[in-house]
Amino acid sequence: MQTEQRSYRLDWISIVLFLLLVIFGWFNILSASHHGEVTNYFDMDQPYGKQALFILMTFGLIVITLAIEAKFYERFASIIYFISLLSLAGLFIFGKNVNGATSWYGIGGMTLQPSEFAKFATALAVAKYISDLQTNIKTIKDQLRCAAIIMVPAVLILLQNDAGSTVVYGAFFFVFYREGIQQIYLLIGVVALALGILTLKFGITTTVIITAVAVICIHFFGKKRRPMILESASIFLLCAGLCFGVNYFYENILKPHQQDRLGLWLRLEKDPQKLEEMKQTILYNLNESEKAISSGGLNGKGFMQGTRTTGKFVPEQHTDYIFSTVGEEWGFVGSALLVILFVSLITRILYLAELQKSQFSRVYGYSVASIFFVHFMINIGMVMGLIPTIGIPLPFFSYGGSSLWGFTLLLFIFIKLDSNRLYDW
Repeated sequence: MQTEQRSYRLDWISIVLFLLLVIFGWFNILSASHHGEVTNYFDMDQPYGKQALFILMTFGLIVITLAIEAKFYERFASIIYFISLLSLAGLFIFGKNVNGATSWYGIGGMTLQPSEFAKFATALAVAKYISDLQTNIKTIKDQLRCAAIIMVPAVLILLQNDAGSTVVYGAFFFVFYREGIQQIYLLIGVVALALGILTLKFGITTTVIITAVAVICIHFFGKKRRPMILESASIFLLCAGLCFGVNYFYENILKPHQQDRLGLWLRLEKDPQKLEEMKQTILYNLNESEKAISSGGLNGKGFMQGTRTTGKFVPEQHTDYIFSTVGEEWGFVGSALLVILFVSLITRILYLAELQKSQFSRVYGYSVASIFFVHFMINIGMVMGLIPTIGIPLPFFSYGGSSLWGFTLLLFIFIKLDSNRLYDW
């Protein structure tokens, strides 16, 4: 009887939102990848046919995920995380290089990207560690261990030349903030980001001078009880060191194409003619994407009627730039609907996370919502030119079996955990 009751306690709102996103995504993949009249929706030579197969396989994955006892995910979280690290490390030996990144295993005629599965494994590991503490993560030791859990897969992915997937691991900061990390870290993050942008935009010397002036003002006017001179000097040296570090990272660590993308976003090139030439070559995808979105108007041109989409003006539009298809064919109304669906799903997950009796379930729920939020914001911001181009998919929407399965596992593990909310573990 208890099993029967639990089967009816699945959160159908989240499931319906998931289905709407997957179906809406497939129709846009169909529109972005079809060539002429579509006679076979399961044509394995076309992205829409492969995605249809991936979706069918996803339902089997969902059944398995929900059939497993909820306790399993907490009990074996560390083992799942360790297996994901092995799969990432194995890429250095057995990985397949695609577009300059060694992030895939070649399996027959298909490829599998373990970084997509490492996200839910890392979320489980973080939830397991924090819940084992039975308290907030306010000690330096616990914060460093949590950071290490996140940094290990992030560094492995970065070494495979997949910077986009690495950035997503910053989503766990929101989780730590919810679990009691000190607000000073938020301030440090904002200051570090501002110093990084200022350094790249205006140079080291100018940024260091601005930092010195700011530190002096804070020292003499910021508080009634002025801080020690040594404290202020230490803050200045740390900020100056960060400026030099950012410059070194930009000049010596980033690849040329990454420098160009970041440089164009910040308009570092002073020559207008050269800047325009860089836009036309380096940011061709982005320019065509923006044109497609703007041409959609309010109601769009209609399904499979987008001239820029059917004309293949945006290369690989069915992957990271799938949102441009929505903008052209479904217009502002369709784009707004997509945003509403994602915001509704993320909000629903956060709402359910706060209802959890188990800290493990709550932390995992916040991890899921944070990862979806970062993917959603970065992908749409990238396609619209609001942030530098970073190659990450739009959850449930972009073409790809690995990303679809990874996001599905991420979501439905939480749905399974939530289904046990009213029962004692």
